[in-house]
Amino acid sequence: MTRTLIRYRTKPDMADRNAELIAAVFEELKAVQPEGVRYLSLRLDDTFVHFVEAETDSGSALPGLAAFKAFQSGIRERCIEPPQPGGATIVGNYRMLAAAGYIAHRDGTALGHQLTHEFAAHP
Repeated sequence: MTRTLIRYRTKPDMADRNAELIAAVFEELKAVQPEGVRYLSLRLDDTFVHFVEAETDSGSALPGLAAFKAFQSGIRERCIEPPQPGGATIVGNYRMLAAAGYIAHRDGTALGHQLTHEFAAHP
């Protein structure tokens, strides 16, 4: 399993456009529902953080998505600080990331198998 955290800062006037491109990636993920990938994106004003988890070391399905290709196109031109990828280890997790892709009720019973990004409000 590979976990990658990517952080970058966009130009202030490009932050909304960047967020729109990211939203399109999540829409395609929701439609295609690829196995073996979990993806979370956060926006902090003009700074973006992406957390990607791939079940195989050969990578995730993200680069093959048309919306992801559109997102990556021009990313350096949208940024003040370029994307800085790095490995990530989860030190703690309290109800933020669903274990093994399962969403649970408060009593611990499973709702069913879903992609992790679906457990929270769509960014």
